[in-house]
Amino acid sequence: MPMTAPRIVGFDNDKYLSEQTASILERVGRFGDKLYLEFGGKLLWDFHAARVLPGYDPNVKMRLLQQLKDRADLILCIFAGDIERKKMRGDFGITYDADALKLIDDLREWGLEVTAVVITRFENQPAASLFKNNLERRGVRVYTHRFTRGYPTDVDLIVSDEGYGANPHIETRKPLVVVTGPGPGSGKLATCLSQLYHDHKKGLNSGYAKFETFPIWSIPLKHPVNVAYEAATADIRDFNLIDPFHLEATGQTSVNYNRDVEVFPVVKRILERIAGPGAAYKSPTDMGVNRAGFGIVDDAVVRRAACQEVIRRFFRYACEHAAGLADRETVQRSELIMKELGVGPEARLVVAPARAAAEEAQRKKGKGVDGVFCGAAIELPGGEIVTGKNSPLMHAASSAVLNAVKRLAEIPDKFHLLSPTIVESIGRMKKALRTRTVSLDMEETLIALSISATTNPAAQHAVERLGDLAGCEMHITHIPPPGDDAGLRQLGVNLTTDPEFAGKRLFVS
Repeated sequence: MPMTAPRIVGFDNDKYLSEQTASILERVGRFGDKLYLEFGGKLLWDFHAARVLPGYDPNVKMRLLQQLKDRADLILCIFAGDIERKKMRGDFGITYDADALKLIDDLREWGLEVTAVVITRFENQPAASLFKNNLERRGVRVYTHRFTRGYPTDVDLIVSDEGYGANPHIETRKPLVVVTGPGPGSGKLATCLSQLYHDHKKGLNSGYAKFETFPIWSIPLKHPVNVAYEAATADIRDFNLIDPFHLEATGQTSVNYNRDVEVFPVVKRILERIAGPGAAYKSPTDMGVNRAGFGIVDDAVVRRAACQEVIRRFFRYACEHAAGLADRETVQRSELIMKELGVGPEARLVVAPARAAAEEAQRKKGKGVDGVFCGAAIELPGGEIVTGKNSPLMHAASSAVLNAVKRLAEIPDKFHLLSPTIVESIGRMKKALRTRTVSLDMEETLIALSISATTNPAAQHAVERLGDLAGCEMHITHIPPPGDDAGLRQLGVNLTTDPEFAGKRLFVS
């Protein structure tokens, strides 16, 4: 069987893990009793970091926590408003509250328990109350925090029994408390500062620090990796800048982002009010513990990868705009960021072949679904690009994936991976269930392939190579229906799509 070409690596996980662990332990040592460490970004499955830093383990933070688990408690924050409006985590296609449940399960699989869940800015929202009840009845400790009175201008009110003191104190036992959440704006900072207030009232010497992977303070402001962070947060209008407080205090330039810089004067005043003069940091950079830049071992590799991520984000926002989930300003901002790096959609190598496959299908006057001709393209680990197009039998994504695994398994084109009997049987079942089309989507194709593998050795070889598609680049000319989307998520491809719908029907099940 042919060997898959090795992935190009630009990041050293072991070096990063060593540097980051030492940095956190040094910060813990600064405080006598406890350090509240705000974990920004994704704690698990940080696919953005893995895409822009090839070689980055998306679960490297969990490896870090495993090393520290005897000294660390975990608090999970989630904003009640995100629960109420069913905010989505794009890479998994699940809501933030479902992601919180998944995170608790994932942590347990890593041997880590969540000490408590905090629902922040809680105002008895119905969905948030149901979420709270569900967790408590499953044995998870849940706290609710209201909006902090006086925030952000009245520091005397914030640091009082009517401000942070109105929140219940979360009981923790270990010297390091990791405070995380499913996304930005989850209330992690407020939770940390509320805990500091209660601790210092009890005479405990507690401190605060922030662990944020992006932007990376130690690389240039306009480095593509930092620009990719701006692209990833275009919907919330984040942007990077030189940390002015750090420049003034040390004379050295470092990169931070607008929200941390804007809130720093408030955080500094609050920390000084809680712990006394001299207790605060000199700058947002000084407040952070981020050694990601020191894990980069091939700058050229990560620059190329980051440029590709910026293009991916543009496609994602364009599709979300077409679906009514993002505003036009977000798309325009992502397009400007892409142009800033001097790249365009066509710089993504799978885009043109996918569009060409759709055009070829139309030229041959095949039968498109609802008269729409779709194309798909996948870049294999060795750099070869394989395409597919839709037909009465299967979707374009299904066709491309089957062609890709045939190529990886060195199966000649003339051999069929799916038994005609199985395809016909699935088609008859879909007709019996009054499904509008019998064309196989990605999920159905994977099921059919697994069934064929029981009697077809070629199909079995193809199944064994499906794992090689994880991390491969893929583009489809139309927004995928749920069955394609779910199947491609399972395969782990880096998918982009043109902002076009595959048909005029408004409801797709």
